[in-house]
Amino acid sequence: MRYGEEEIEKAEIEVWENKHTENDYEVNIDFSEFTCLCPRSGYPDFATIRIKYVPDKYVIELKSLKLFLNKYRNRYISHEDSTNEIFNVLKDKLAPKHLEVVGDFTPRGNVKTVIKLSF
Repeated sequence: MRYGEEEIEKAEIEVWENKHTENDYEVNIDFSEFTCLCPRSGYPDFATIRIKYVPDKYVIELKSLKLFLNKYRNRYISHEDSTNEIFNVLKDKLAPKHLEVVGDFTPRGNVKTVIKLSF
């Protein structure tokens, strides 16, 4: 196993203390190289994952997020399930004031899917 594969396999979301809790500010993250595998066909699915949040006590450490999202690349998982899982993990780990996650999937078979969750 290569070192990058080992890093991805053991990846967990890390959070850091938000040093600016007196301010309500928005963080926007685009991860344009998201991939997973269709649970029916096994074909690869490609997406941009967009994350928008207003931190409370914590902010996300970006390298851990990148490695965590790369864990999906060999998983057989639907667009809906992957986007919901990402949303739920971020909601639990960050406990933000506001969170929005969008899974914007590349069309395959002339079908485009966009999954959006927010609170």
